[in-house]
Amino acid sequence: MNKTLTFLFFFLSYMLNAQFNISGSIIDHTSLTPLENVTILDIETGSKVVSDSYGSFKITCSGTLQISFTGYVTKKIRVTKDRNITISLIPEINELQEVFINSQSIPVLEKYATDAVTILNTTEINRGNTIELHPVLNKVPGVFMQNGTLNTNRITIRGIGARNLFGTANIRTYFGDIPLTDGNGESSIEDLELASLSGIEIHKGPSSSSYGVGLGGTILLKPEFVSRPITEASFSSVLGSYGLSRNLGKIMLGGKKSSLNIVYSNNHSEGYRDNNTYNRNTITATSSIKIGEKDNISMIASYIDLKAGIPSSLDQEDFENNPQQAAFTWGRSQAFEDVDYGILGVTWKHDYNPNFSQHTSLFTSFRNNYEPRPFNILKEKSNTIGIRSRIIGNSSIFQKKWNWTVGGELFFDFYNSRTFENLYEDFPIGTGSVLGNQLSHLDEKRNYYNLFAESNLKANDRLQFNFGLHLNQTFFTIEDAFLIDGEDSSGKFNYDPILSPKVGVNYVLNTSFVLFGNIAHGFSTPTTSETLLPDGEFNPDLRPEIGWNYEIGTRYTLLQNRLYGSLSVYSLRVRDLLVARRTEEDNFFAVNAGKTIHNGIEASINYNLFKTKHGQLNFFINTTVNDYKFDDFVNLETDYSGNDLTGVPSYILNTGIDWITQKGIYGNINFQSVSKIPANDLNTVFSDHYELLHAKTGYKNRLGEHIFLDLFLGANNILDTKYASQLQVNARGFGNNAPRYFYPGLPFNMYGGINIKYRL
Repeated sequence: MNKTLTFLFFFLSYMLNAQFNISGSIIDHTSLTPLENVTILDIETGSKVVSDSYGSFKITCSGTLQISFTGYVTKKIRVTKDRNITISLIPEINELQEVFINSQSIPVLEKYATDAVTILNTTEINRGNTIELHPVLNKVPGVFMQNGTLNTNRITIRGIGARNLFGTANIRTYFGDIPLTDGNGESSIEDLELASLSGIEIHKGPSSSSYGVGLGGTILLKPEFVSRPITEASFSSVLGSYGLSRNLGKIMLGGKKSSLNIVYSNNHSEGYRDNNTYNRNTITATSSIKIGEKDNISMIASYIDLKAGIPSSLDQEDFENNPQQAAFTWGRSQAFEDVDYGILGVTWKHDYNPNFSQHTSLFTSFRNNYEPRPFNILKEKSNTIGIRSRIIGNSSIFQKKWNWTVGGELFFDFYNSRTFENLYEDFPIGTGSVLGNQLSHLDEKRNYYNLFAESNLKANDRLQFNFGLHLNQTFFTIEDAFLIDGEDSSGKFNYDPILSPKVGVNYVLNTSFVLFGNIAHGFSTPTTSETLLPDGEFNPDLRPEIGWNYEIGTRYTLLQNRLYGSLSVYSLRVRDLLVARRTEEDNFFAVNAGKTIHNGIEASINYNLFKTKHGQLNFFINTTVNDYKFDDFVNLETDYSGNDLTGVPSYILNTGIDWITQKGIYGNINFQSVSKIPANDLNTVFSDHYELLHAKTGYKNRLGEHIFLDLFLGANNILDTKYASQLQVNARGFGNNAPRYFYPGLPFNMYGGINIKYRL
């Protein structure tokens, strides 16, 4: 008995006084990337260390380690021997973390913003099949992205851009500091590779003075730069329904003073409909070089090679009974677009001192498109070049903290457009489009300048003000190189300078609620197709759309950060509304014909159902409720005043759950409900209300010291809902044919894939 007690005494004394040498690395459980400056604490002795830039650490431990890092669930580990371990921390799903917005302009914490802004990180971007952008954006209150096909999309923010006939307009978009919005006022951000992004920042309404003041708002795509020492290669492959395939390779090289990130992808789909094949190759590279202590050079380059069929929209009968077919003439002519698109930008950052810096970017891009349509064949080329420069300062005024920026952007766009007869009807079925005689030839030079100033003034610990001023002027030079019957569309034109002010306020009510509000002016210039009359002449009487946005809102966090979200109420009033008139099949021109009022409420609620060391489950609900009306709209003696705005649902609801576990299992379920949408200005035709259910689950783990594995499986439209995924607004029928309003959405479809990452 005495021997037993003696043994227990010495054993307990050893366990109480034993020390173990523990080494290893700390990684993000979701992205598997190393985490720097993580605190590793020995609870028994109080000694602690922090992880280095590789996520590595070493510590002598007496029994229990506590690992903690801001924005992650704290973790405790019991150790009983010398070990080399990898510890993964689970991110807290909380949008009110210390996240900065306007990182390229005046960095400010999101909770102190004076406008409605949403940040999407890589986890949210990768919730779906990583090819399509619309499931990502459609979770954001106030944003609605319609997608007829992978290459036919339209993004609207607060109803702005909904009546644009083809593509996205009236919204400013940037890739880093490179404008993606062309001189035509249109953007094609869906062609970029999502895997090359570190995040997306969306400002709703004309509130971003430093990035242009498009009526709808601004979308900032943040390119991914390597910001730590690392050598990593990864490969991802996805297969799905309707011939979907995606193969992606990525290399990341990071050193102390330089870095390189290269992403290549091939995305292919046979398509749900006839004449619906899609093939896109994309290569994107980012690089940065630190020169001394004060200078940094960064580069962004991307090249896209896209060829995709165009099935076009369907009439009601075909949409209901045979949605897989292409529109007859578009299928017969085998219409398609063949696009080469490249962008390049170089940014120089110089820090004069800790409170004063300069950022200057030079950028260029090109876009070549060959597009046979039933009514003609379009050949177009565009080249842009520009410079964007700003100075950012931190100072004080009347002993109050004052951050400011002033700068300018100069943009030149050279556009060449030629159309030719399409002789497909003169050849046997199956021949497709055949190039005929030339019909038109226009050379257009469009350039603009933006001058801007913006500042944040901190009146006290609770109250902050934001002031912005933006000046724009746009110029045209059009040369008609193909005169018909003596008609000449050549000439020089320009819009009057437009001055857009903004004032915003942010007030910290208490630890749970932050209030904000703003009044902002914005505008959108007409696109090239809108500026041309039916005979091809430029319409000098066409004016930009002008609007004022009035908004108040709150961001909140309750129940010890388990419940958080935001609420915005706004009224956007637009005059000189651009209205499309159709003259013949698929030909349009625009007139200024009215005013609209965009009143709406946007809300988001997030709730951590539970959060433990084993994982967490998060519930979310985002909703948009609006009342968008034509205030004063008379067109060709028809009065549309009081009707609902065309192409916009009156409400959108997104709700779902996200889960992540310590054992590597993750996933999400998303339910979306969209109201009926008016398809014409008369409000006599609507798309039906629809509901969609999507889900994805996966498993992540580490295999050995260098290899990381991610397996996933997903399904879209699980309810197999028949719905219109995009509308061709104000369509008209010709030759006794019914109007073609509807693009059919995909029925139930699945995808699955694997991602393998190797890190030295």
